[in-house]
Amino acid sequence: MRGELNTELIKGYQSIRMAEMLDGEMRLENEAMKIPQLKKLSITPKNVMGVKIPRLEGGRREEALTDYLLEIPVSISEAMKAFQEVHKIVLDVAEKETTLRKLLYEIDKTKRKANAIENVFIPRLESAVKFITFRLEEMERDTFAMLKTVKRKMSEREENLEAEIIAN
Repeated sequence: MRGELNTELIKGYQSIRMAEMLDGEMRLENEAMKIPQLKKLSITPKNVMGVKIPRLEGGRREEALTDYLLEIPVSISEAMKAFQEVHKIVLDVAEKETTLRKLLYEIDKTKRKANAIENVFIPRLESAVKFITFRLEEMERDTFAMLKTVKRKMSEREENLEAEIIAN
């Protein structure tokens, strides 16, 4: 895109130099002042994967320059046509570069989030799972030991009761 823009700019400047040599600087400036204005450029947002991207619309001439081009020398009309093409390419390059910049920024943001999840959040969760597992196993061992003690004491009481019943 930029290469195409550079080649079109070179063509445009060459055609301006040629028009200046053939028709003179004053005539070129006078004809440039007569060129009708461009329509206003409007920027409308377009949503691509949640990223708002500008779309450039307008920036064209309201009426065609064909009538006007018939009145001026060929060298000046060639320069005008070359710069109309440059104008189209500049708008296209600006739109695409802005789109790429915004998408790259969002991709970087997403990469940072993914890295944070992978390197921070998941290890924290894994360590929490290990801790909870350890505590549950410890509680199970404690409960088992307590049950053994309770069972032993209950059997001792039963033996004592039987011994008292036999003794009486």
